[in-house]
Amino acid sequence: MSHIISALTIAGTDPTGGAGIQADLKTFQEREVYGMSVLTSAVAQNTQGVQAVHHLPIDFIEKQLDAVFQDIKPYAIKTGMISTIDMMELIAKYVSTESIPYVIDPVMVSTSGDALMEESSRQVIRDVLIPKATVVTPNIPEAEILVDFTIQNEEDMKKVAKVIVEELGATSVVVKGGHLDGKAVDVFYDREFHFLEADRINTKHTHGTGCTFSAAITAELAKGKSTLEAVKVGKQFITDAIQYPLNIGKGNGPTNHWGYRLKGLPNQGEE
Repeated sequence: MSHIISALTIAGTDPTGGAGIQADLKTFQEREVYGMSVLTSAVAQNTQGVQAVHHLPIDFIEKQLDAVFQDIKPYAIKTGMISTIDMMELIAKYVSTESIPYVIDPVMVSTSGDALMEESSRQVIRDVLIPKATVVTPNIPEAEILVDFTIQNEEDMKKVAKVIVEELGATSVVVKGGHLDGKAVDVFYDREFHFLEADRINTKHTHGTGCTFSAAITAELAKGKSTLEAVKVGKQFITDAIQYPLNIGKGNGPTNHWGYRLKGLPNQGEE
């Protein structure tokens, strides 16, 4: 690699390593980009659920952001768990002033069902951050919260995708279909529809899937891939991560960030 490509994650922690900035940094490394992280919230969680959340002071989050941007400019940014209005308004300033790709994983509810975003923050993410997004990556429950609309099938996913792009202002969106029955079909919309399909894998080891998928997309955007290509690579990466589980943890175990290696495939997206 002739020069180092960097990516930044702004998110919360997972001390057991399956989600949050730990999952993001593992994914960046596997996708061959240099990973950087700004911590928003320290989360006491594991594969069984969230036990406690401690939000960092807003001035300290700002100091972390300044430390990154004054030294190593990222080629792409993703946000995960940003729970408060103050955090969102602060982050908006940094993604507004830099013309670099921005991925929003709208982390609102954990895999175990724990709420991770204050209700008052939901309108702010709609109004302030989503219009700045290169791509938004909600699962079905998150998409329903964003647009206040119940999703029961693929047609509903398409309607929601159009709202997020055409009304909320994102450049593109991928609505993840993992919570519906049948094949795992994700709906990508950038004013044209594309459908990304994978066989459904019967496993409970899905902790951190959203973090990992969005981090893989971020890494590919940092490399200069188109949004659709980045989403396709991310879809393959997370499918492999789910298909080859680590089988650890007493609850919903983590995905396997080197699952693609077990498939015997080259690292997707290599030049």
